[in-house]
Amino acid sequence: MIIFGTKGYLYQLAILTLVCGRCGNPSAHTLRKRVTKFTLFFVPLFPLSTKYTTQCTFCGTEQKVTEEQAEQLRAQAAAGHGGQAHGQPRQQPYQP
Repeated sequence: MIIFGTKGYLYQLAILTLVCGRCGNPSAHTLRKRVTKFTLFFVPLFPLSTKYTTQCTFCGTEQKVTEEQAEQLRAQAAAGHGGQAHGQPRQQPYQP
């Protein structure tokens, strides 16, 4: 008997201040990475899919972003900008 399946992993990459595309509020957005891995005997072996999303903490809307956009947002968070610094213009919301 062979036991196989999939298991999902959710990684929080960063928290950024962005303008939400749905509610229009400047609020914290979590940048997340979802990885689905193939498992054999409950041991994760290799990734089947990887998806990146941002979620607004004000209204809960989740928007898909590309890997390139996710890397740009992560670099902004690592640089200490957090998506928006005081006195600087806000970023435009991402449209799927």
